[in-house]
Amino acid sequence: MASSSSLCTCLFTDCMSHNTSLPLINHVPNFSPFKFHINTKTRATHYRKAMAVALQPAQEVTTTRKPPVKERRVVVTGMGVVTSLGHDPDVFYNNLLDGVSGISEIDTFDCSEFPTRIAGEIKSFSSDGWVAPKFSRRMDKFMLYLLTAGKKALVNGGITQDVIDELNKQKCGVLIGSAMGGMQVFNDSIEALRISYKKVNPFCVPFTTTNMGSAILAMDLGWMGPNYSISTACATSNFCILNAANHIIRGEADMMLCGGSDATIIPIGLGGFVACRALSQRNSDPTKASRPWDVSRDGFVMGEGAGVLVLEELEHAKKRGATIYAEFLGGSFTSDAYHVTEPHPDGAGVILCIEKALAQSGVSREDVNYINAHATSTPAGDLKEYQALFHCFGQNPGLRVNSTKSMIGHLLGAAGGVEAVATVQAIRTGWVHPNINLENPDEGVDASVFVGPKKERLDIKAALSNSFGFGGHNSSIIFAPYK
Repeated sequence: MASSSSLCTCLFTDCMSHNTSLPLINHVPNFSPFKFHINTKTRATHYRKAMAVALQPAQEVTTTRKPPVKERRVVVTGMGVVTSLGHDPDVFYNNLLDGVSGISEIDTFDCSEFPTRIAGEIKSFSSDGWVAPKFSRRMDKFMLYLLTAGKKALVNGGITQDVIDELNKQKCGVLIGSAMGGMQVFNDSIEALRISYKKVNPFCVPFTTTNMGSAILAMDLGWMGPNYSISTACATSNFCILNAANHIIRGEADMMLCGGSDATIIPIGLGGFVACRALSQRNSDPTKASRPWDVSRDGFVMGEGAGVLVLEELEHAKKRGATIYAEFLGGSFTSDAYHVTEPHPDGAGVILCIEKALAQSGVSREDVNYINAHATSTPAGDLKEYQALFHCFGQNPGLRVNSTKSMIGHLLGAAGGVEAVATVQAIRTGWVHPNINLENPDEGVDASVFVGPKKERLDIKAALSNSFGFGGHNSSIIFAPYK
């Protein structure tokens, strides 16, 4: 039900648009800030009458019930990544399977005065052939990563220009988010402003906002379906993936590009997280710094990059002869409603999120035998997530749990997208990647559920991928083999 203030506003606007006298004001005779002689009781009576008129609906609204939509299944038909371990989903996943670390000393700027000087930094990247040069020179790296990973996901899915030309572009959309947006562009513009406003990059505002990557990708493709971004800190990608799937399930789209992108390994990004006291300071041994669940973990390691999936309605995918990598079964979001950065002490929000994801997906907890955990290598976060997982799946025989972040660090808003690719690759290949650096498990965990230091064979029945963000944002999504 609309509020009285919104109804009044609508009536006032309607009167103005028709250039008529204002009936609500006419109910109050001679009302003027310069005339105070009106009896207060009389004015109140007239006001109540006016409000009664305002609350009357202008006309009866009739609604037509939306016809039921036939159950629509969602499948993964393409993957794209930009990471410190490679820019191709197979190269990326093979490096994960081999236990390769993408974490090293930062070399894009002088961070010698910082207490943290390591990150999952991308050392070699080119957007040539993926982004027009006139844009690539001005764009923030988060947008370059996003556009490149998004277009590579299309190629990976066999979606050539000929296929794109045949698609119903009104039923194709883009939902790729970012936690931090164009931090470098914004920072550069602040520095330019110190000289003169005339020096500010005219693309400062549009190339800083988190939605613009999705918007430009849609422009490049001519896709006119759902197009926006979501920013829920480090849970961003999962929120985007689940919402994209829901657009397909509701019949609003047949194909969606979805995931996340972030590029915050710059002085202000590093300095901000240092100030939060969230980062590892194991500078002397970068490849050992990210160590989820290990007793000597001392904070997360920043990463950067992008991860994008092509989600597609099953019959649409089959009709075009697409390779189906996995099926997306569903997921859920919840809020801890507790603290800006700390997880809820009893894990209630995470447990609720997992249980709702299982219910929404129609998956029994016994069928989940692989979990790609959020596990960032922080003292509190890793343990709280483990306790929630144990609560939900502690009785599952053969359960295997790992953390992609042990090798690439924490990609913030892109983490869930890249980890979704890792999860789908685990389903596709039948191999789950190791947990590196888990040398002395925290005494509060049962180490038998964790993947060891080498890759392991696993026939995955259902796979859960978690992402949690500052602000208490929880998200869980579930994939399974397509059958």
